Amino acid sequence: MKKQLIFTLSVLAALTAGQLESSACSNVIVTKGASADGSCMVSYAADSHQLYGELYFHPAGKFKAGSRLAITEWDTYKPLGSIHQIARTYQTTGNMNEKQLIIGETTWGGREEQADTNGIMDYGSLIYVTLQRAATARAAIDTIVSLANRYGYPSEGESFSIADPDEAWVMDLVGKGSDNKGIVWVARRIPDGYICAHANQCRITRFPLDDPENCRYAPDVISFARSKGWFQGRDEEFSFRDAYNPLDFGGARFCDARAWAAFNLLCDGTFTWEENGREVSRPASDWHEYILGHDPKGEMPLFVKPARKVSAKAVADVMRDHFEGTPLDMTQDIGAGGNALPYRWRPMSFEWEGKTYVNERAIATQQTGFWFVAQARGWLPDEVGALVWFGTDDAATSYLTPVYVNIDRVPECLRVGNGDMLHYSATSQFWISNRIAQACYKMYNVMAPYVRERIDAFENRQMSVAVPAQDEKLAALVRKGQVRKARKEMTDYTVRTAGEQFGKWVALEETLLLKYLDGNIKAQEADGSFTHSPYNAGTPTGIRNEPYVKAWRKAVAESEHGPVLEQK
Repeated sequence: MKKQLIFTLSVLAALTAGQLESSACSNVIVTKGASADGSCMVSYAADSHQLYGELYFHPAGKFKAGSRLAITEWDTYKPLGSIHQIARTYQTTGNMNEKQLIIGETTWGGREEQADTNGIMDYGSLIYVTLQRAATARAAIDTIVSLANRYGYPSEGESFSIADPDEAWVMDLVGKGSDNKGIVWVARRIPDGYICAHANQCRITRFPLDDPENCRYAPDVISFARSKGWFQGRDEEFSFRDAYNPLDFGGARFCDARAWAAFNLLCDGTFTWEENGREVSRPASDWHEYILGHDPKGEMPLFVKPARKVSAKAVADVMRDHFEGTPLDMTQDIGAGGNALPYRWRPMSFEWEGKTYVNERAIATQQTGFWFVAQARGWLPDEVGALVWFGTDDAATSYLTPVYVNIDRVPECLRVGNGDMLHYSATSQFWISNRIAQACYKMYNVMAPYVRERIDAFENRQMSVAVPAQDEKLAALVRKGQVRKARKEMTDYTVRTAGEQFGKWVALEETLLLKYLDGNIKAQEADGSFTHSPYNAGTPTGIRNEPYVKAWRKAVAESEHGPVLEQK
């Protein structure tokens, strides 16, 4: 999603000046050699203050020659035009298709003059049309380039995560302006055994010019930058980022810092990558100045090796990060309040006595529409291997439910049209996830862990036990040629599991209301029932209160208008 708001700022009493954009969307990409089960994975948080969380679903189709496909800008619903339709399309569910192709994105803006106001293929349409047309990651790159060059690209600069069962790629692209239809782009294959991450900042800098198997790029990617005066050096010195999305304070502090956080978690604080044919390792702390926005010429590795094989659960938990335990930890300053809230409402900056201060932008954020961890699992038939773990709203307090891509219908709680941002629906997963999150924001360090325990119990069982057992049954049916029966069973499983967990989340919100009413914490028995007076089942006992966090107590006590000191 787009970086939306621009501020001119001086950070923390004028340490740095520059431009900040309020950024959205984070992606993690895991190659099959880096994953615990041999799948390629892409995680994506579709963050926007306007985006509704629902599961897009497009069955495979057949079309007559001459058919046209209407294109509507994904995040505004603005009609852009139409393009030719192909004879046959693949089924897509969310950001994955029936051939196990996954595409995610983050938007990074770029130079304003590069947007093609006459173009038809916005970044969202590129994703979902490509998923309908391409079967592999390499075919997806070709399709994206062909569509953008033929019909024009009206969006800002974009990073795409593209993966199939065998390989994963990261692709940076941007338009060439309204007077020059098409895009300049570069795509790099992530080495097997490595991971990548991006978050609203172009990540590809220098790239090999003579390795077409692992690096592909537009033929004019360098010459176009030269023609605009954005690059003057030798070809081998060319950096896509520096030419088309030069790093500034916001690009480091609010964007690349999230990619750094993902690496830090999955690499146990040590980044290892290959450089000039040899393996290099450095502590993640070496990039602290970079993520603080103090090193505008800095650079992080594009690919790193994780500390251990990465599970889908580990990737999901990365998407719940708020920089805990790092220099940008959002729970530690006075802005977190008395209950360590790792969120800051917009705007992201504020002024005081002529100086402008900023808050952080973590991976987990309140304005998520939907998020997912998608797995392309090559050891299974395509009909079974394509799997999306799908969630709505803030990742830190919402769960991922398993969705097989080759289903016949989506769960009612995720159906497109079941509510929207201006119309509440009591049967929508997005709205119940929001209700849970909003409840937790009131007393976060107490309530969020209670919710997280229930998230972990559900996800661990589904990922470790329930889905693998279901996979085995479904794969056996497909191998026997009973594809229709397999589709019915995976649909039933997807719909039933989502519905049952949705019901538990509705009940959980009621429990949160009862348990944490007015800032109290009511005790519960092992079976979940509330402890009560022996004389009245409606009168609670065992009520306690959690102390405010130390940093908040100290700041309030020392403030000019703090509370009165108790006299003893």
